[in-house]
Amino acid sequence: MTNLDSFKAYDIRGRIPDEINETLAYDVGRAYAAFVKPKRVAVGYDIRLSSPQLASAVKRGLTDLGVDVLDIGLWGTEGSYFATFAEKLDGGIMVTASHNPPDYNGLKFVREGARPISADTGLQEMRALIESGRLPGKAPKPGAERPLDIRGRYLDHLLGYVEPQKLRKLKVVVNAGNGGAGLIIDELEPHLPFEFVKLNNKPDGTFPNGVPNPMLEENRAPTADLVRRSGADVGIAWDGDYDRCFFFDETGQFIEGYYLVGLLAEVFLKREPGARIVHDPRLTWNTLDIVRKHGGTPVLCKSGHAFIKAKMREVDAAYGGEMSAHHYFRQFSYCDSGMIPWLLVLAVMSERRQSLSALVGERMRLFPASGEINRKLTTKAATILERVRAHYERQGGAIDLTDGLSMEFADWRFNLRGSNTEPLVRLNVETRANEALMREKTAEVLKLIDG
Repeated sequence: MTNLDSFKAYDIRGRIPDEINETLAYDVGRAYAAFVKPKRVAVGYDIRLSSPQLASAVKRGLTDLGVDVLDIGLWGTEGSYFATFAEKLDGGIMVTASHNPPDYNGLKFVREGARPISADTGLQEMRALIESGRLPGKAPKPGAERPLDIRGRYLDHLLGYVEPQKLRKLKVVVNAGNGGAGLIIDELEPHLPFEFVKLNNKPDGTFPNGVPNPMLEENRAPTADLVRRSGADVGIAWDGDYDRCFFFDETGQFIEGYYLVGLLAEVFLKREPGARIVHDPRLTWNTLDIVRKHGGTPVLCKSGHAFIKAKMREVDAAYGGEMSAHHYFRQFSYCDSGMIPWLLVLAVMSERRQSLSALVGERMRLFPASGEINRKLTTKAATILERVRAHYERQGGAIDLTDGLSMEFADWRFNLRGSNTEPLVRLNVETRANEALMREKTAEVLKLIDG
């Protein structure tokens, strides 16, 4: 019996070969073909050593059911998004496990227009087809496979967000973490005036310098140190499939993704006055303040790429941002990109002739935040949320249940939610211009969580 534990909320992800292998990948290709009923599908893969073989199995599953495959080769996740919407294909499949360890792999799916397929929009149906053995047999006429080179169009698309002739010659530390981002940096380099100081730039699926996940505090030091040593203006690091990018200012300080959401919202509101901006509930006050100040309409949405993308389409938002360093753009078919944000931020630094610390420092002072704190579950997430809610309800805080539990008081607020992918609860706390209160309340809520 095939192990299907790798089917998660947003994608398929698991350990090689017990949870993910070529047999499953072949069946997934067939299940995708049976569910989506596509004519043409883009398939790409990341730099992991197991990715090319898994991609071959997926392509075999698709072509056996009569689907034409356009092979985009080695890419980041946004390559499959771009190929799907730019070429007007019926879907895209990316073989990647993003920031998981080297012995993991997975698959991410979109349908026409690069609309995501997750647990509630098709993944469960695909799983059921495999589980029940109801997958269709081979088509009378197999699909064809051909390579699709969209690199040039993709680079043009990225450069379309900025005016390269107006950019200043900034010194930029870039840490690809031996993932795929280095390939794109190398191709963008001739078109930009920046001096790139490259770290772990070469793709290497063994991840010799550790798994690229700058969300983890212990992974930030190499980028921060190189920014300081080289006297760089800014540092940027990516996860393995570069759908998220992370920023360090000129002192090497890590800048929480939350403050970038506000900065990028401002960029789009200057370009499109009155636009709608989608944001998640984990940290909100800074984003709300900036969006309203610049005449935009903030739109609250549950965390998670499938929810944000659906909400952005629903309200036709110009931009959407999550504090987890996912940034979404209407021009990018409402998808997330790890390449567009840093180009925009460096354009703002160039235009205003300000450092990153100057651009976000005042916002960090006005709305200090705890950053996301994870606690392993010792009991059900719902039990913990109920305990915390009962404690603070007596104090008369406003409650929002868009995603987990958000409670808001005059001078502080928090969001507490169970993870969709791991046995964790995640806490975020923010205050109004009071760092001491933020630390005090963070400790207070954590004490309640720990029981």
